[in-house]
Amino acid sequence: MRLSANGTVAAWQEASIGAEIGGLRLTEVRVNVGDQVKAGQVLAVFANDNVLTEINQAKAALNEARAVASEAQANAERARALQPSGVISAQQFNKDITAEVTAKARVESAQANLAVYELRLHQTQVRAPDGGVISSRTASVGAVLGLGTELFRIIRGNRLEWRADLVSTELFRIKPGQKVRITDSSGGEVNGQVRMLAPTVDAQNRTGMVYVDLPASAQSVLKPGMFVRGEFEFGSTPAMLVPQQSLVVRDGFQQGYAVGTDQR
Repeated sequence: MRLSANGTVAAWQEASIGAEIGGLRLTEVRVNVGDQVKAGQVLAVFANDNVLTEINQAKAALNEARAVASEAQANAERARALQPSGVISAQQFNKDITAEVTAKARVESAQANLAVYELRLHQTQVRAPDGGVISSRTASVGAVLGLGTELFRIIRGNRLEWRADLVSTELFRIKPGQKVRITDSSGGEVNGQVRMLAPTVDAQNRTGMVYVDLPASAQSVLKPGMFVRGEFEFGSTPAMLVPQQSLVVRDGFQQGYAVGTDQR
């Protein structure tokens, strides 16, 4: 027994890849629509001259803070050694200790600033968050983009699914794991499997969504956005078939005759 339905092919998950840094010029775009990419692969590169300058400035500030901290630490250690003998005043002792604490804090602040700029340098390279295929590209070389601007879309894991609409009376006959046979545009068949059913039914048309996982091989014949037909399989039972010509209609009922062993 089978149940027919219509639905749309869609990406299992489509990730949006945007600019994590703003105000920089895009100098290189390494992929195009349809390209297969791996997780962590560099897709585009922003100009990093300004960021490298900021990193050099941050490194210089960190070295300066470390030098000041080293001097403050030496003064504080000397103050701790002289304090019991009363050679230095309590005011000078507190001043040297406070200077040491302040200098250490400035070193930590300079280290944090350097980490921020190094992160910005890393963000000048746009990387794929997961393996898949590029489904959309808006990035163009030379553009100066703002923070969060979308550059690419990627179909994660190259996985497609078929989303079928079923009326509520039919929806509850479907179970996760059920086999589905989908007919592509060329008349070929693709076998899928029900992953899940939508938890709600549309109040307007009383239909619910069924999500069917498609095999990787389906990408050669099915594309996201295609509207195709499928059949949910409920198993089969043996049945006797007879030629239609052998049926005789009497009193509104169809009857059949079988030849016995005596040939009657």
